[in-house]
Amino acid sequence: MKTGTSRSGCWVAYEKPNYGGYQYMLHKGEYPDYQRWAGFNDCIRSCRMVPPYNGNYRMKIFERSDFGGQNLELMDDCPDLHERFHTRDISSVNVMEGYWMLHEHPNYRGRQYFLRPGEYRRHSEWGSTTPTIGSLRRNRSSFFEVHY
Repeated sequence: MKTGTSRSGCWVAYEKPNYGGYQYMLHKGEYPDYQRWAGFNDCIRSCRMVPPYNGNYRMKIFERSDFGGQNLELMDDCPDLHERFHTRDISSVNVMEGYWMLHEHPNYRGRQYFLRPGEYRRHSEWGSTTPTIGSLRRNRSSFFEVHY
């Protein structure tokens, strides 16, 4: 995909087929090139719409797999997880309410990981190869038009 337009709604675009590889959150707007969606390349092979959601947001993050170790419950955005949680390693997550986006680095930079309500016992379950998370935010917000 070279350029794209999200006319409404919110979408998660994936670098590989079957929702694999890098993940990118696309909100309403123009995306003339892959840097506009914080992409590492111009490959989009699958995407899914994020359902509209107007409820509460709540998740619990854990430093170890299987919900072990230090934990923190969150209900709002966190631009620098290390400041608030004193670690960057998040190995498991329980999303109780809402849709969330985890980011590899502080200030919502780096690789992105979309989480819907559910239990994620290991970082690999949300598509990450490492437990490093620098920031996270609620996904608050649809037709995606692709131009080749």
